[in-house]
Amino acid sequence: MTEVERIADQIRRAYEGDAWHGPALMELLPAVTSLVANAHPVNNAHSVWEVVNHLTAWKRAVLQRMNGQVVELIGEQDWPTVLDDSEEAWQRTLQDLQDAQKKLYDAVVALPVSRLDEQVPNRDHTIRYMLVGVAQHELYHAGQIAVLRKAAIS
Repeated sequence: MTEVERIADQIRRAYEGDAWHGPALMELLPAVTSLVANAHPVNNAHSVWEVVNHLTAWKRAVLQRMNGQVVELIGEQDWPTVLDDSEEAWQRTLQDLQDAQKKLYDAVVALPVSRLDEQVPNRDHTIRYMLVGVAQHELYHAGQIAVLRKAAIS
């Protein structure tokens, strides 16, 4: 297995499942309704929905950075607001997440190993570091979602 294949596998496991740590993102989200997704059961914490919007935004940003673009997510770009809290909007949000994941995963799989040590534009780290960070970011927020989901249902 090449280094790119190992990184792609970790990104896939953090998103889809079969991860060592426990439930991956998509092992948590199918049981979440729009009502639970939009709840704020923990004071001063984001909702599940806000976390999902944040993850989608960052998957897109990482893909843009891989393509050489300088991307800075601030405010609303980093944590997009939920404007429509209907079940249909929640399903669209999950589809947007899936689409962003597929595009990012496909780009990682197609990445030549020789690009892993390239500097990310306007950053002090490499593409390798950023992509390993994608899996770490996903797992961090999956843990948050597990807690938020449990708190919202209790």
